[in-house]
Amino acid sequence: MSELEKDCLFCKIIRGEIPSYTVFENDDVKAFLDISQVTKGHTLLIPKKHLENIFDYSQEDAAKYLQYIPTVAKAIRESDPAIKGMNLEVNNGEIAGQAVMHSHIHLIPRYSEDDDMVVPHVDNSSQYSEKNYQAVANAIKSNLE
Repeated sequence: MSELEKDCLFCKIIRGEIPSYTVFENDDVKAFLDISQVTKGHTLLIPKKHLENIFDYSQEDAAKYLQYIPTVAKAIRESDPAIKGMNLEVNNGEIAGQAVMHSHIHLIPRYSEDDDMVVPHVDNSSQYSEKNYQAVANAIKSNLE
């Protein structure tokens, strides 16, 4: 476990220095209940390699760690017949709401439309023309490896 950070909260959980309610673990990843439990079953999936956020992932890292999302998501869904859907949330950087600087994916079960969970999204489409959309798309395309 040489690829873990000494003072990282999630690295400490991986090392067993801090207890967690583990739901899945193998050599690559660990999934455990989020202490906040936004909804019952709210789980975090983390790589067992310290990667700060998605911007640190190589293609190999993505293949190695993200392949377990469906495994954990399906297990959560099957754990409670009341689960109707699930939000996957990944916050990258403090500005995006990342609180622990170790890559993690929130798997948040949804039980009903009125479960008090807020998923904030803003529709800014009125500010974009076809030309604006194409310029943004081109800027992104030009940076693909």
